[in-house]
Amino acid sequence: MAVFIFTQGRVVKSMATSHYRLGLTLISVAVLSWGTLPIALKLTTGFIDSISLTWLRFAMAFVVSVALQAYLGQLKQFKGLAGNAWLKLSFAAVFSILNYITFTHSLLYLHPGQAQLNFQTAPFFLAFGGVLFLKEKLNSAQMTCFATLALGMLLFFHPYLDLTMANSQQKLWLGILIIQFSALSWTSYALIQKSLVSQISPNNILLFIYFFGLLVMLPLTNLNQIIQMNTEQWAIAIYCSVNTVISYGCFAQSMKYLPTSQVGPMIALTPVLSFIATSAVAALGWWPDIIQADQLDLLSMLGIALVVLSVCGIQWLPAYFAKRKLAKEKAALSL
Repeated sequence: MAVFIFTQGRVVKSMATSHYRLGLTLISVAVLSWGTLPIALKLTTGFIDSISLTWLRFAMAFVVSVALQAYLGQLKQFKGLAGNAWLKLSFAAVFSILNYITFTHSLLYLHPGQAQLNFQTAPFFLAFGGVLFLKEKLNSAQMTCFATLALGMLLFFHPYLDLTMANSQQKLWLGILIIQFSALSWTSYALIQKSLVSQISPNNILLFIYFFGLLVMLPLTNLNQIIQMNTEQWAIAIYCSVNTVISYGCFAQSMKYLPTSQVGPMIALTPVLSFIATSAVAALGWWPDIIQADQLDLLSMLGIALVVLSVCGIQWLPAYFAKRKLAKEKAALSL
């Protein structure tokens, strides 16, 4: 009997480990995609407004998603949904659209790295939203890592903590306010999506969001801006759209395999990647009138190190404690 229980425990552990690795891989791809996205979005501010760009991104993502779901035979999931699920899907779509539009609009006032950095309240909103609304749990070690993550973000962010209201600073703080609204919208979308994954697949959730967005935003979309785009502008817009499919598809799937308390901190790595990507583009001299690199001092570099270490701790500690618990159970069964 003890052997059976232990064997069963090993199978469960193996499945959990496999799910963890898959979830971590998926959210890593999403974070890498989001790290480069602000650069492309910044480039679009010169030729298309945020609503029209979001509509175009949704249109391309919808075509890809509906073709994929039809091929996989997953569209039938919509038939069995209850009214409550449809209401949740609608709210998820509204919050997702608000996130897309406001993040792009904030780039009129912020550099790409600044925008990603200011968006990093979202991991905290997401993790604690999981605790409050989804009944997830954080142990003391994870809470400590969240505290050091917050400290790291403050150090990373310290060059922008000057509260003087010079003209340029007014624009900066307007951008920050817009970004915080975007972060809250994104968190609301993510929490609703997490609550729906037992009823409908993540890809179908995204498919509904894209379709809903196409209908809602069409009256506000300037189709002339889209028609008049040149080859380079189309290339940038297509990259934004492909990025949407990959990043949100991977993020949605990762939420099936990881708790929000582990997904959220991974997103805190996004501004680090965004700063690196922005610096690389600036060093190469691409779009010098639009893309400028932000200078990082010693405190900001220390903040980056603290953010990375904190994220590693939040990801590694649950597995470490689970391994210790399994070892204790094994020892108890062998007595």
